[in-house]
Amino acid sequence: MTGYVFTIAGGKGGVGKTTTTINVAVALQDAGHDVVVVDADLGMANLGAMLDIDHSPSLHQVLAGKAAVSDAITEGPGGITVVPGERNLEAFADADPAKLRKVVKALSTAYEIVLIDTGAGLSHETTVPLGLADGVLLITTADDVAIGDTVKTAQLAERIEGDVVGAVLTRANDDTNVSQVADKLDLEMLAVVPEDQDATKSEPLLINHSDSYAAEAYRRLASTLEEIYEVNTEGGATTEQEFEPAGSDDGDGSETDAAEADDGSTGSETGIGPNSGTEGSDGDDSDDDEDEDGVFGLFN
Repeated sequence: MTGYVFTIAGGKGGVGKTTTTINVAVALQDAGHDVVVVDADLGMANLGAMLDIDHSPSLHQVLAGKAAVSDAITEGPGGITVVPGERNLEAFADADPAKLRKVVKALSTAYEIVLIDTGAGLSHETTVPLGLADGVLLITTADDVAIGDTVKTAQLAERIEGDVVGAVLTRANDDTNVSQVADKLDLEMLAVVPEDQDATKSEPLLINHSDSYAAEAYRRLASTLEEIYEVNTEGGATTEQEFEPAGSDDGDGSETDAAEADDGSTGSETGIGPNSGTEGSDGDDSDDDEDEDGVFGLFN
């Protein structure tokens, strides 16, 4: 069976989507799950920089048809797997968000949980991940603008039949009215992450500031997401297919390049590799066209 895909979203930038993605990934990995994080913030990819990861090729190159997914994965802190993006403007221009479907499909055959970090706004590149998710987690602060943008994101997810599993309130303090924020969002509040200046200097918090209130809130959030995963995957059964890197041995002593199909033609446009069920370079972009359409962790 395939893994479960969570998209971490929210209309406004700077509300903590990437921080949430990173720390939830580490917590789920600690709980014994195979987790991969995809930096799908194509305009302002910063997940790699936050984790001090400098890896090439990137997700952008995969989406541009210049690299295989298997070459873009790398190891992150806490044993998580990361598919980082890049901040180069030219790379952003070349990346096709519609091809993200094939990338996520390939990763979900190899990992139990796929976490997609998204950018701000409601552009095409931020909308696509909403439609790919099994569950959408919305991140907001108590700021009225952030709440309003989160409501719009929830409405968009609903229009493309996305399943919003709940919201996370970040940067909360003693004056934050959590109930009022939850009422405005009209969503279940899965976690409240407190503002903690001392615990926001380096990521992941679960490794570098493991005793902080914020880290504890992310652990509780991960536990809740784990429950969602287990309910929706018949007890959290593991995936069936191993993810083979480019040039891996196929069992008969020969090596097959991930960018080539069995018949010698070029492989899928995203370079996912052979035997992945994706199209060759024959112009069949049916999946890409489809993309166009597309508890409560209180702190003391």
